[in-house]
Amino acid sequence: MAVVSTHDPYALTRAPGAAPKIDAVLARVGLWLRDHQGAIRRVQWGVVVAYVALLVLPAVLPLPPRAAHIWTNLTLFAQFVFWGLWWPFVLLSMVLVGRLWCGLLCPEGALSERMSEHGRGGAIPHWLQWKGWPFLAFVLTTIYGQLTSVYQYPGPALVVLGGSTVAAMAVGYLWGRNKRVWCRFLCPVTGVFNLLAKLSPLHFRVDPPQWSSWKKPHGTHLETFNCAPLVAVRTMRGAGACHMCGRCADFRGAVTLARRSPNFEIVHVAGDMPNKWQSALILFGLLGVAAGAFHWSGSALYVAIRQGLADRLVDWGLIWPLEPALPWYMLTNYPDLNDTMTPLDGFVLVLYVLGVAALIGLSAGLCVAAAARVCGKWSWPRFHHLAQALIPVAGCGVFLGLSSLTVTMLKAEGIVLPFVGVLRATLLIGAGLWALYLAWRIAQTKTGSSARQAFAVLAMAGAIAIGGAVWASLFWRFF
Repeated sequence: MAVVSTHDPYALTRAPGAAPKIDAVLARVGLWLRDHQGAIRRVQWGVVVAYVALLVLPAVLPLPPRAAHIWTNLTLFAQFVFWGLWWPFVLLSMVLVGRLWCGLLCPEGALSERMSEHGRGGAIPHWLQWKGWPFLAFVLTTIYGQLTSVYQYPGPALVVLGGSTVAAMAVGYLWGRNKRVWCRFLCPVTGVFNLLAKLSPLHFRVDPPQWSSWKKPHGTHLETFNCAPLVAVRTMRGAGACHMCGRCADFRGAVTLARRSPNFEIVHVAGDMPNKWQSALILFGLLGVAAGAFHWSGSALYVAIRQGLADRLVDWGLIWPLEPALPWYMLTNYPDLNDTMTPLDGFVLVLYVLGVAALIGLSAGLCVAAAARVCGKWSWPRFHHLAQALIPVAGCGVFLGLSSLTVTMLKAEGIVLPFVGVLRATLLIGAGLWALYLAWRIAQTKTGSSARQAFAVLAMAGAIAIGGAVWASLFWRFF
């Protein structure tokens, strides 16, 4: 009987009984992507046109009346497309097919690369390559979006999404040649996409021995390809940074679009590349800031803090923080719709979101630290590796949070989805079990003791429970 190594990234495709036809189809799909870059570029330009129209036109139109509907009002339609369809299902696509959206459809990436073709082509400065940018950009963008009600109004959407696009184009013009420097280092969601793509069952497989042994056929030109997101393809072992564009397919006969176990990258690759900023994004970003951003509007604690501070300010004779004096692009300010925020509201919102992030991140982090310590002498790389097991719960929570906007928008149109509650519970429980299995497999690589492995998983179960409970409370309010 053939034995399939658990450390083999291609185990799924080499195992006895694997469907060779599927593997052959995937390989041909990779080659099709490589050979049809012109068609892909035309599709990208089509997405750019639709993106710009849905982003700009609603911002110059009057706000929709109360009787408007998604199918009769462009502003509501654009809102539904961006926040009800685009963002939640782009996140889901990362888990299913890797960063295919980034490589084939993303308008921001396409525009940045086009600008890079005709820009200055400057060397990428060291400060721009700082690994903390994705975490910082995610936190700041998320908080700013809440302060300006980005999900509800087209103006803030234009500032957040349009501002990001303009910045992407500027970075493309200044640095790199035919590259996506913005996408690699600065995009506010590149860190999230990187994490979720690690769960994808599809990737571009690289065969290092074949790469090294390849010889150029006599009389032919040397093969080349342009990896726009600046991935070192020759040593690529995961799907986190790959944009799945297919340009490298069959390079030196060593790169193939293929299947893999969705657990492999986290269990057997992430441990070799410990990243403190990815741990911060998981613990404090996705489990913390993102959860706080969805919780604050229905939180009794937020109301209590705001009221207590308001009473104290009145006692002190400070009235201006209680008045909605700032413009809409700084704080929500739509008096005609009776929707305004005061400086005090904004301050308490930021305080609440950061407080939730600190509480959740530290609590879950302590559980991960306990698991790391149980496995042996303290090791930060082990801590960062175990933190990766939380990706299913963190990603599922953000998906459910964004998809709650989808449900809300459909409900406003009279479309009620009765199965939503069961589906949410199923997804959260499934994500928790997946995370628990990943924790078990990671702990297995860290210790040879079954007892230590079991206690490590028990500690990780605490972190998983914290993350799941935070997102579950958004829908069921049990604490």
